[in-house]
Amino acid sequence: MERRVFGKTGENISVIGMGTWYGNSYVATAKLTGRGSGFQEKVEGLKRGLELGMNFIDTAEMYMSEPVVAEAIKDYQRDNLFIATKVWTNHMKYEDVIKAAEKSLERLNTKYIDLYQIHWPSQSVPLKETLRAMEKLVYDGLVRYIGVCNFSVELLEEAKESLAKQEVVSDQVEYNLIRREAENDLLPYCESNNLAVIAYRPVAHGGLANPQGSLRMAMDEIAKKYNKTYSQIAINWLKVKSHATFPIPRISNAKRAEEDAGAAGWSLQQDDMVALEKASTQ
Repeated sequence: MERRVFGKTGENISVIGMGTWYGNSYVATAKLTGRGSGFQEKVEGLKRGLELGMNFIDTAEMYMSEPVVAEAIKDYQRDNLFIATKVWTNHMKYEDVIKAAEKSLERLNTKYIDLYQIHWPSQSVPLKETLRAMEKLVYDGLVRYIGVCNFSVELLEEAKESLAKQEVVSDQVEYNLIRREAENDLLPYCESNNLAVIAYRPVAHGGLANPQGSLRMAMDEIAKKYNKTYSQIAINWLKVKSHATFPIPRISNAKRAEEDAGAAGWSLQQDDMVALEKASTQ
């Protein structure tokens, strides 16, 4: 599996990560039974991804998939993995952040979290208070790096000013071939400040796995050229687009892991990139 350095952390991790948002129905069954629907199938998907070298796994307390991750990684050497999770918006106060992280650690069955992220900006709790708690978690050795999700450039600047000694190392945002708002100012900012950009929904909720119109025509040509699937092309586009990007497609079974891992190890040529981008706007 192809690897690249995760922003200013210096960590060399898989260029494609494994996402674990399995949807509202999974969350509902997990709340009722403790294990969501298809639990073991999802575990096997992550394990297959790990076998293929995808050592970056992204989860969140809100996803209720941390136990899936724990089961998948239990036989792997922990320091070979890069595990990211998130604190939800109702746990943004100082003490709540600490407690939420401790509970995530229990569910993940690990001694530390590699990347602890603010899931969404809070409308009620000052960012400085939340980040003060996250710094405490770093000082205590429970968290290695601090990340954010769905932050604008303005909020990233506020975060920088709010931290005493630590730094934000990543921003996780929706970014794919047909949702490219990140390119306006966020991506250039992250590139120039050496922040990693974790791209969620890299295949647009499946829309890029079954493209339509001119985009499908462009992808058909590229699929023949490289012998790749539509999803693999969409994920590879993100990888090639910027040295800062780390796509995290949802891994729900072993077959999905195998397909998504096949998006790495090769690169679209510049004329293919141009053709895809032109077709995506038509």
